[in-house]
Amino acid sequence: MNTMGETCAPLLAVLLCLAAMLRNASSLQPNEKVETGVQKLKSLYIAAVFPMKGHGGWLGGQGCLPAALMALEDVNQRSDLLIGYKLEIDWRDSQCNPGLAATVMYDLLYNEPQKLMLLGGCSIVCSTVAEAAKMWNLVVISYGSSSPALSNRKRFPTFFRTHPSATIHNPTRIKLFQKFSWSRIAIIQEAEEVFISTGEDLEARCKEAHIEIVTRQSFLTDPTDAVKNLVRQDARIIVGMFYVAAARRVFCEAYKQNVYGKQYVWLLIGWYEDGWYTVQDKGHNCTTEQMKEALEGHFTTEALMLNQGNQETISGMSSQQFLERYERALAEQNGGLQGYKPEGHQEAPLAYDAIWAIALALNKTINTLREYSMSIEDFTYTNRKIADEIWSAMNATQFLGVSGFVAFSAKGDRMAWTLIEQMIDGNYVKIGYFDTQTDNLTILNQEKWADGKPPQDRTIIVRVHRKVSLSLFAGMCAVAFIGVVWAVGLLIFNWIFRHSRYIQLSHPMCNNIMLIGIILCLVCVCLLGLDGQFVSEFRYAHICQARSWFLAIGFTLSFGAMFSKIWRVHRLTTKSKSESKGLSFQRVESWKLYGMVGGLVLVDAVILSAWQLVDPMQRHLEVFPLELPALSDEDVRIEPALEHCESRNHAIWLGVMYSYKGLLLIFGIFLAYETRSVKIKQLNDSRLVGMSIYNVVVLCLITAPVTLVIGSQQDATFAFVALAIIFCSFLSMALIFVPKIIELVRRPRERADVRSLMDTITSKEEEERHQRLLAENEDLKKQIAEKEEQIQVLNQKLQERQRLAHQTALPASGERLGDTGQVGTVLPVHYV
Repeated sequence: MNTMGETCAPLLAVLLCLAAMLRNASSLQPNEKVETGVQKLKSLYIAAVFPMKGHGGWLGGQGCLPAALMALEDVNQRSDLLIGYKLEIDWRDSQCNPGLAATVMYDLLYNEPQKLMLLGGCSIVCSTVAEAAKMWNLVVISYGSSSPALSNRKRFPTFFRTHPSATIHNPTRIKLFQKFSWSRIAIIQEAEEVFISTGEDLEARCKEAHIEIVTRQSFLTDPTDAVKNLVRQDARIIVGMFYVAAARRVFCEAYKQNVYGKQYVWLLIGWYEDGWYTVQDKGHNCTTEQMKEALEGHFTTEALMLNQGNQETISGMSSQQFLERYERALAEQNGGLQGYKPEGHQEAPLAYDAIWAIALALNKTINTLREYSMSIEDFTYTNRKIADEIWSAMNATQFLGVSGFVAFSAKGDRMAWTLIEQMIDGNYVKIGYFDTQTDNLTILNQEKWADGKPPQDRTIIVRVHRKVSLSLFAGMCAVAFIGVVWAVGLLIFNWIFRHSRYIQLSHPMCNNIMLIGIILCLVCVCLLGLDGQFVSEFRYAHICQARSWFLAIGFTLSFGAMFSKIWRVHRLTTKSKSESKGLSFQRVESWKLYGMVGGLVLVDAVILSAWQLVDPMQRHLEVFPLELPALSDEDVRIEPALEHCESRNHAIWLGVMYSYKGLLLIFGIFLAYETRSVKIKQLNDSRLVGMSIYNVVVLCLITAPVTLVIGSQQDATFAFVALAIIFCSFLSMALIFVPKIIELVRRPRERADVRSLMDTITSKEEEERHQRLLAENEDLKKQIAEKEEQIQVLNQKLQERQRLAHQTALPASGERLGDTGQVGTVLPVHYV
C-alpha cells in the first residue's frame, strides 16, 4: 500500500503540472509557443555557414540569411512543432571559401553548445563540410549547393539540399536543343567542381541524345583564351557555367570577341540576381550598355525557387506573402531602402524551406526517440543511433513550402520544376517550364529571335565542286574532234597514196603510228575535262585510269614514231663515217623501227599496269579555305573542292613516268640536233620530223612544271594542258603531212606507184661527194665554153688576115696558104 502511494505520488505531480500547462496554453494563440514558469524551452542548435563577403564564388548568404532567420522565427512560434524545444542557429561567414569553411566548421563543432545538424551554403564549401560531417554523424542540408558531385552518396552519405542539383538544368537544356533543332553545342565553364561535374553530366546526356559537343573550355580567372577558342571552333550554341563574377568577365570578353548577336545563343545559369551584369568590378572593363548588348537574347534555366501557385504553404503564408514579408525585412535591414536585392535573394525561399525541413525532421526524430525512451538531448557526435533517426526523418520529409513542393530523392537531391527565361530588351521573360519527373516541356511561345527564327547551331558549309567551265570544255573538245577528224583523214590519205614514191620515202607506216598516237592524245583532251558534272564519284576512278593510259600510250606512239624516224636518219649518217668514201647504201630494216616503238609502248604498259594494280589512282578532293557566298548569309560558307586523280604514292609514280619520258625527250632532241643538216632526197621529211620533235620537247618542258603549279585552278590547268596537246598534235600533223599534200598536188607525176623501192639510201658524205662532182663538172663546162669562144675569135681573126693576104698575094702562094690555114680543137671525151 505504501509502496503504491509512493509510486503514485510522482505521477500525480506530473499530472498536476500538465494540467497547469494546459490551462496556460489555453490562453495562447494556436500558432504561438512561449516559455512558461512551469517548463522552460530547451534550445536545439544548428551550425550554419553563410557566404556573406569575399571575392569570387557565390555570396548568396547576403540574401539567404534574412530568409533563414524568418523561418527560424516562424518555426519557433509554432506550438505543434518541437514541443518543449526551440530552434537556434549558430552561424559563421564562410566567404564561399572551402579552407575558411573547414576552419569555421571545426570552430562550431568543438565549441559549445552541441550541434544537431549543419546548414551549408555554396557548393565548394558544402563539398568540404559534407564530406567531413559524416565523421561527427551530422546530417547536412544546403540551401545553395547545386554541384552534381554532392549527389554521390558514397562520398556524401548524410547530405541533403533544398537547392536542386545543377544537373536538373541539363535535361531542360537537352529539351531546348531538341526543340530548336540544335545538334552541335559548346561548353565554357569556370574551373570549379560544381561546374566541372555539371559539364560532365551534360556531356553524357548530349551523347545519349546524339548532340555533338564541339568544344569544352575551362578557365580559372581569365576567360579570354576560352572565348577565343569558341570562335575558332565556330561555336554558335554555347552553354555557360560559372559564378556571377566570372559571368561578367566572360560576357565582357564575348563582347570584345563579337561572340554574341543573332548568330549566337548563350544558355546560362538562372540563379544570378537581377541586374547582375550592371555591377562594375575590377574583373572587367565593359560598360553596362556593352554588357547588355552582349547578353541580349540569352536563355537561362533555373529550378523553380518560388511556388508558382497562391496556395497556403506549411508556414501559413503563400509564396507571394512570403516575398512581401521578405522584401520588408530587406528594406528594414538596409535602412528602409526599397527594392534592394542582394546576391542570393532568388535562393531565399530555399533557405526558408531548409529551416522548415530541419524543424520537421527534428520534430519527427523527437517523436520517434520517445518510443525508444530516448531524447534528442542525448545526441552526441558519436551517437550513431540518433544520427540515423535524424537522417531517416530528413529523407522522408515532404511538405509544401514557399519554394514549391519539397521532397528529396534517394541521393538527397531536391526534386523540382525548371524555369526557362530569355532576356528580351534587357528584361528576363518566362518562356517555358520543364518537369523532370514527367519529362514534359511546356513552351509559352514568348521567345524572340533577331532574324525571326532560331539561329543555326553551326556555320552551314556548302561544298561546291570547282568544275571545268562548260564552254571551255566544249570548245576544247570541238577542236580536239577536228584534230581527230584530220588525223583520220591523213590516215586515209596515207592509205590511198601508200605506193606513191614521195609517200614511200617518208616511211608511211611510222606516220600512221604517229597519227594513231595523236588520235589517242586528242581523245585524252576530252577525258581531262570530265569531272563531277559529267561522271559519278564511282566512275571518276575509271576516268583517272583512262586518262593515264590514253595520254601515256598516245604520247609514246606519236613521239616514238618520230623518234624512230630520226633515229633511222642518225643511224644511216653515223654508219657511213666508218666506211669507204665511195658511194654505197646502208640498209635499215623497217622491223627495227616498229620494234623500237613497240618496246617503248611495252615499257609504258608495264609501268601503268604496276601503277594500277599496286597503287591505283582514286578520286581525291582538294578542299580550299571557306569563302563567303554571293548572297550575304552569315550562316553559310562556301567550301570549294576540286577533284584530282591521285594515289597514295602519286609523286613516286609520276617521278618514274616523268623520268622515263624525260629521257626519251632528251634523246629525241639530241638526235634531231645531230641530224639537223641532213639533206637527202630519199629522206624527204627528216628535217620536218626534227622540227616536230623540237616543238614537242619544248611544250612538254613547259607544260609539265606549269601544271604542277596551277593544279588548283581547274580551268587554267585544263586549258593549258589541252592547248599543249592540241598544239603539238596539229603542228606535228601540219609539218609532216602538209608538204606531202602540197607536193602531190603540184607534181601529179609523183603519185605514180613505186612497187619496189630499195630500202637503201646514200649517206651524207656520198651525197656531198656527188654534189661536189656535179659542181666541178659545171665549172669545167664553163671553162670549155670560154675556151671555145676564144678559139672562135682567133679563127675569125685568122680568116680576116687570110682574106687580106689573098687579095694582095699571088694566086699560087695564096693557094698554099689556104691549104694550111685551118685551126681546130679536140676536147676530151668526158667534157663533151
